[in-house]
Amino acid sequence: MKLLQSVRGTLICGFVLAIALAFFTNLASSAFVVWLHVLAGITWIGLLYYFNFVHVPALADATADSGGPGPAAIGKYVAPRALWWFRWSAVATWLTGAMALHYVGGFSTHFFATSGVTVIGVGAWLGTIMLLNVWGLIWPNQKKVLGLVDATDAQKAAAKKIAFIASRTNTVLSVPMLLCMVGYGHRYDQFLTLQKLFLTWQKLMNILPW
Repeated sequence: MKLLQSVRGTLICGFVLAIALAFFTNLASSAFVVWLHVLAGITWIGLLYYFNFVHVPALADATADSGGPGPAAIGKYVAPRALWWFRWSAVATWLTGAMALHYVGGFSTHFFATSGVTVIGVGAWLGTIMLLNVWGLIWPNQKKVLGLVDATDAQKAAAKKIAFIASRTNTVLSVPMLLCMVGYGHRYDQFLTLQKLFLTWQKLMNILPW
């Protein structure tokens, strides 16, 4: 099929099929918004894991391989495209997530904890910190590393370190963030109290091999 020869055509096919299924199954508008949120989130976090588990190690190996083709092609062709999907899927994830909160008690209820701290509210804040990392630290510094903006060698070296730490931080935050999102959707107790947090911390301290 010609449509499947391009990314745009492939996405169109997927969306048409999904919307048709939503129409024939009378999918609720809230479920439709959550679906968009999950779709955007999979793209964002998937690319986050790609950068941390595949891209960065591959660049290190390519740089160390003196007889190989080197990392230039990855930096020129792969990284800019991956970063485009990465940063905009982060925005899409946050926006659809804010819309989804409206259907589960209200944005202010969870994000600003107007009725108490909730599991999904904690997840929303973790996602917000991650979004700020993407646009405030990772992308501005990656532009220097990739030569998309003027920067000295010293500035590029510093930018590389900042982007790396920010990306690693987002990887760390993504694990509890996903726990909060999945936990709320599967009837996990939505409200957090200091007593619950303390008991959870005690359990973690007993489990971890110190």
